[in-house]
Amino acid sequence: MVEDATTLDRLLEKNLRENPDRIAVIDSRRRLTYKELNEEVEKMATALINMGVEKGDKLGIWMPNNVEWTVAWFAITAIGGVVIPMDTWYKPAEAEYILGHSDSVGVFINDRSGRADYIAMMNEVWPKLPALKHVIVNGEPGEGMLSFQEIVKSTDIDREAIDERRKQNDIEDVAFILYTSGTTGKPKGAMLTYHNITKNAKAMADILFAKKEDKLLVPVPFSHCFGNVLSITMASIAGMSIYAMSAFDPEEALKIIEMEKCTMINGVPTMFVRMLEVLDRKEYDTTSLRTGAMAGAPCPIDIMKGTIERMHCNVSIAYGLTEASPLITMTRFDDPIEKRVETVGKPIPDVEVKIVDDDRKPLPVGEMGELACRGYNVMKGYYKMPEATAETIDEEGWLYSGDLAVMDEEGYISIVGRKKDMVIVGGFNVYPRELEEFYIAHPKILDVAVVGVPDHDLGEVVAAAVIPAPGLEITPQEVVDYAYGKVASAKVPRFVMITDNLPISGRGKVQKFILRKQFQEKIEAGELNKLVPTAVRQKQKVKEAETLSDRMVSSGKVNADKKEKLEKFIAGLDDEQEAALEDIMETKRD
Repeated sequence: MVEDATTLDRLLEKNLRENPDRIAVIDSRRRLTYKELNEEVEKMATALINMGVEKGDKLGIWMPNNVEWTVAWFAITAIGGVVIPMDTWYKPAEAEYILGHSDSVGVFINDRSGRADYIAMMNEVWPKLPALKHVIVNGEPGEGMLSFQEIVKSTDIDREAIDERRKQNDIEDVAFILYTSGTTGKPKGAMLTYHNITKNAKAMADILFAKKEDKLLVPVPFSHCFGNVLSITMASIAGMSIYAMSAFDPEEALKIIEMEKCTMINGVPTMFVRMLEVLDRKEYDTTSLRTGAMAGAPCPIDIMKGTIERMHCNVSIAYGLTEASPLITMTRFDDPIEKRVETVGKPIPDVEVKIVDDDRKPLPVGEMGELACRGYNVMKGYYKMPEATAETIDEEGWLYSGDLAVMDEEGYISIVGRKKDMVIVGGFNVYPRELEEFYIAHPKILDVAVVGVPDHDLGEVVAAAVIPAPGLEITPQEVVDYAYGKVASAKVPRFVMITDNLPISGRGKVQKFILRKQFQEKIEAGELNKLVPTAVRQKQKVKEAETLSDRMVSSGKVNADKKEKLEKFIAGLDDEQEAALEDIMETKRD
């Protein structure tokens, strides 16, 4: 292990000395030892210096989890640069704002990932970003862009220049700025220092007894603190290996655990839900698992117990927020089982926690209020937003989370809700005001209010209450389809209520706690159904049509040369007609 706080370049140097031949990072294409990782980092760091990147310059990383992400992470910080992590699901407008507001001089991107064409999106936003000089592409670069692979292949390491930069790195320097929206609806950049993140990562490593022999599966995005602080950085502190999943797939995750003999896994509850569902149908050997962390969303007790008993993973529950680097509390292995499944544990070492009322005065044990924390983990502030920083961190250094919590007489903390409106969909933060501002531009919508409602699989999903414009009609499906493809999928409403009015307080504000209750009552009564975007449903219908036509061909009822026409016919049926056709098939089979 290392001292409480250090810099990322020193972590890499430590592992180069102590674990040069140990595997550092793996993805589906390749794996690097700490020695090989350091070599690629030094080549990229040299290239960045040659490009004119100075200490304090900002560079984005807009890629899925992969080996190249970790190279960029360590290379940028090695020369005193500041990382701007970016979610892979960002659309051009979101990327433009974050790269622009952060004053980024460069960005690392994939050429493509799944359906996302990052080259095309960068070509759209680059002309609007005068400070952005360098676009480094993992894959085939576009015009005016640089190849990540060519840089690593052809750059001669200038160790003297790198060492000169490393000497200037200080633990109180900002390591990265992670953008997280707030009540204003505009993303705010939380500035986290090396002191913040390395000591925070060490706290988790200590609680989980992480060691160099461990291998950590990371299905959570590197663009989140859970990925870059509590996974990449924690692994570097322990000197262990990480396996980077580019996108979470439950069966693929189980295959990796079995094949790679992973001993740890970090994930949001939804990921564990999905893996347990797979284990209901298929057997995978997860006995190599030892522990890991579950965080990012409310965790159902049955999922926690299932993870421990069926996945053999003695997982710990962690709670935090980006502005706290991110870890605030965590359960321990020796906690009573009821505390491990019903609370988020106690504060980590050197972090204070208190529960306060609306006037920010401490509340007695057992009373619900806003959770606040103080310690080394509190962010430096929001980038270029001093007023927002002052609203969040008081003069005594207390950071106010916006989460409602209760602390018991033993110091265990339970999170019972959110003072702020943020909705957490499968670990992704969705900010209602941002979505409300998006919808208010729709010509058929007069007013809209967005809340989160409970969902067993995702923790929460978005629900939207819509007042149509005078004289116009809009259907719930139209509301869903309008958002799909324009905003990240986590933001697309799954429940929509068309209404004449919203519950309004005496101050003219929407009473969202009442609206949330209305949604839950209607959902429980069966008056509202979960909606799927038409485009997604159409893709599902094509798959269903293929399955049904295969059955009809294999039964001899339809000639194989008619299969394509049959699939098109079935895909054109509505749900009721398709169900009737399946009933006929079953009747004839009987």
